[in-house]
Amino acid sequence: MNASTGTVETRSGTIDPKEAAHFGRLAAEWWDPKGESAMLHKLNPVRLAYIRSAIDRHWADAGAARKPLAGRSAIDVGCGAGLLTEPLARLGAKVIGLDAAAENVAAASAHAEAVGLEIDYRNADIETLERETFDLVTSMEVIEHVTDPAAFVAALERALAPGGLMLLSTPNRTAMSRIMLVEAAERLGQVPRGTHDWHKFLTPEELTEMLVAAGLTVTDTRGIAWDPLKGLHLSDNLALNYLMTVVRA
Repeated sequence: MNASTGTVETRSGTIDPKEAAHFGRLAAEWWDPKGESAMLHKLNPVRLAYIRSAIDRHWADAGAARKPLAGRSAIDVGCGAGLLTEPLARLGAKVIGLDAAAENVAAASAHAEAVGLEIDYRNADIETLERETFDLVTSMEVIEHVTDPAAFVAALERALAPGGLMLLSTPNRTAMSRIMLVEAAERLGQVPRGTHDWHKFLTPEELTEMLVAAGLTVTDTRGIAWDPLKGLHLSDNLALNYLMTVVRA
């Protein structure tokens, strides 16, 4: 509340309307592993393996549990049509999925209902959440699409409950990512044309600096690499894409 005017102050968001429109156009094909989001379907198992490992390390009771997030809350920021959000629900979490595109939220809600999952999907940005905090905060391949990455990180921090866990992933800004993600993947139809702006990619050092400024600590960083035999896989090579485990400082 602004005491001088008596008005309620709201935080502005970091959603880029052009980005929201671009991803909204993909909603109908999001769940098609051979469609325009084929790369996400290949990436998702790698991300999930990292996420499960991070959960097991963070919560002592999680490792032996079939549903390690039972009794815990989670928010998937930039959830698309729910490729990651649904597995979080299956791991036992009470999940909210946020996305900038109303079309994605509609597709995600319809798919969750069809498979019998209860997920709270919202067409909103993270900055508009008021006083809601979560044990697990995930945001995968999102920060490179927002208008103000530092403000976005600060909003993620506000959403993280005490003792909580944050997991992020994003492409690195390297010559390899420019060739593989922007040129090759888009030209070969694995990623829709116009998805990536290489200049908006963040290096691990840049993202770490933003996280530290927001009062967070990076406890682990792993790369997602590609080769003809293994495909996409977890690696010590951060040149293409990387995941981070983050907690409060």
